[in-house]
Amino acid sequence: MPRPDSASVWNTAPTSAPAQRKGRYVPGSAAHPAKMHPGIAAHAIATYTHPGDLVLDPMCGIGTTLVEALHLGRNALGIEYEPQWATLASLNARSAAQESGTGTGIVRCGDARRLTDLAPADARGEVGLVVTSPPYGSSVHGQVRSSRETGEPGVVKKDFRYSQDRANLAHVSTDQLLHAFTEILAQCRQMLRPGGTVVITTRPWRERGELIDLPSAVLVSGKAAGLHPTERCVAMLAGIRNSRLVTRPSFFQMKNVRDARRQGIPLSVVQHEDVIVFTKRTTAPSCKSMAVSTCPRRNVHGRRTAPTHGRPSDTPAL
Repeated sequence: MPRPDSASVWNTAPTSAPAQRKGRYVPGSAAHPAKMHPGIAAHAIATYTHPGDLVLDPMCGIGTTLVEALHLGRNALGIEYEPQWATLASLNARSAAQESGTGTGIVRCGDARRLTDLAPADARGEVGLVVTSPPYGSSVHGQVRSSRETGEPGVVKKDFRYSQDRANLAHVSTDQLLHAFTEILAQCRQMLRPGGTVVITTRPWRERGELIDLPSAVLVSGKAAGLHPTERCVAMLAGIRNSRLVTRPSFFQMKNVRDARRQGIPLSVVQHEDVIVFTKRTTAPSCKSMAVSTCPRRNVHGRRTAPTHGRPSDTPAL
């Protein structure tokens, strides 16, 4: 059940994401192609934790979750595979801690599937909240430079890759990503205190015209990792003025929608992120509830696949 102070629609974008980041992040942070929306992280932290609690992001990027946690008087721990983003996350966390004067931010560089090995030993079982987002859809990320900036015709896409490392999960297939993400969530469950919360923000996208229903797939991954789903919310990416939405689509969102409409696909600009909320049970689930893991699964495209038992299959390192 939703908590008394929570709502299913989060008004998380009264101003744009760049405006929310202004003055709070070190130079170079804007280059990350898929930054967590500050308003979403802040809303989750304010809703599901209290000052002094420990907040974790196992795929922290430039450290948005950590920055928002520290500014709200929480402690923060982040894991990031890419050294360049881990360095920026550490610098951003240090700046936020100095500005807020409360809390401690720690960043470790490594594979989030080794989270319990990478994290400080005294943090295990103490995390009150996990806030994270899986990598997805390179077509929805990045920045552009127009001909007005470059002096050349057309537009140039930049900052749309997490890394050049082909082992990074941003480069693997969706099914491989979900196997790995399940492992990461299982590690997060070990870090959580009893009754702790996991907030995952994500959205669907289209790949070669086919809908990738990542929010529903994340829900399946969380259950497979032993987490209990409690809420499914909407976090606004558009502002609200006089009861009307003020959209802030990226160049790529507008291009993708226009291209789809030319092909007769009635797409609209995305106005929100799906937010999937889980908790760590205070007691072990019954055998009856665990029995569903032996049923045939459906992959992210809705196709039936063979049942799985035990750990997900090996995938390239994050």
